[in-house]
Amino acid sequence: MIAIKGGRVLTITKGVIEEGVILIENGKIKSIGQDVKIPADAKVINAKRKVVMPGLVEAHCHIGILEETVGWYGSDGNEATEPITPHMRAIDGIKANADEKGLEAALMTGITTAQILPGSANVIGGTGVIVKTAPKVVVDEMIVKNPSGMKIAFGENPRRVYGVEFKKMPSTRMGVAALLREWLNKTLLYAEKKESATAQKDPIKMPERDPRLEALLPVVKKQIPLRAHAHRADDVATAVRICEEFGLEMSWEHATEGHRIAKWLAEKKIPAVWGPSLTARGKWEMRELSFETPKTLYDAGVHFAIQTDAVGSTIAFLPICAGLACRDGLPYEEALKAITINSAEIIGVGDRVGSLERGKDADIRILSGDPLELKTKVEKVIINGELAWSR
Repeated sequence: MIAIKGGRVLTITKGVIEEGVILIENGKIKSIGQDVKIPADAKVINAKRKVVMPGLVEAHCHIGILEETVGWYGSDGNEATEPITPHMRAIDGIKANADEKGLEAALMTGITTAQILPGSANVIGGTGVIVKTAPKVVVDEMIVKNPSGMKIAFGENPRRVYGVEFKKMPSTRMGVAALLREWLNKTLLYAEKKESATAQKDPIKMPERDPRLEALLPVVKKQIPLRAHAHRADDVATAVRICEEFGLEMSWEHATEGHRIAKWLAEKKIPAVWGPSLTARGKWEMRELSFETPKTLYDAGVHFAIQTDAVGSTIAFLPICAGLACRDGLPYEEALKAITINSAEIIGVGDRVGSLERGKDADIRILSGDPLELKTKVEKVIINGELAWSR
């Protein structure tokens, strides 16, 4: 058993506990409060004059699948040879070793959970995976949830890759939407044929197995959501339109123009994962990038998180991005939620991570000071109840 004693505990969901105690057993938070009795055999971590909070949650990144410092050899995020690749799985491209710079940066920052997604070259890019960031021998030992969603992409990226470079569909926004609808319709027909053959116990009527359609079945069955890459408001409107046509669930990844349609997003109950932000406006779609957007989303009642899109920007910038959003009007507590519990809930693991509560995973970040202050240092990172990193 481990006891973290004496720190200023930011639970995120249940207020602040001054000089709090957290008991950890079997990788979970057993008890948390001011008057928790510490067993005699517990290993005590002295957190006096420190800030203790849940590990951060990166809701959208490409660490491990787009390796830093490696170049093309470590670029495994986009199978950019055809626009429809739902059968690609991010887990099959992730380097889990401790020397992968993106994972290393995440761990040192106190980001303990991350959703890793395929890139956005393809209209349908494949499934994401959620991992803990403590390095293991193989990525299978890091999994929190797999699959975590199906990556789809609107806007410039698929149009540029296929329309400009390959001179094929999609070259327009209409083409992107048409391809997505086509494959969702194919999946529904495939599912009907399988169900009919099964009900009739007639193997002859069973359709030939198609890996693309098999990968899309969990989407049309609402078992996993769509993770829709889009910067522009009109592109996410198309994504929502298609999801409503097929009865699907989705999150808006990037939400650069979220301020334009914040009230509409709230009415539609579409969660937004805003970012990257600490990066150059490298394309026209990002011309309205602003740290005021999170406040606008919050004021409108949108359930939103902040992300880095690493390696779109470095994953270590996650708390800085939240701090800059706070500077530009987002309430302090909401800035913290945007990189912890909101992120966890949007990616589907809020029951396990994102806040310090009894029964949740013991993923804990111990700091020298305020989590949104630039001078603050990460002192210790605990993942699943074990010390994963220490300064």
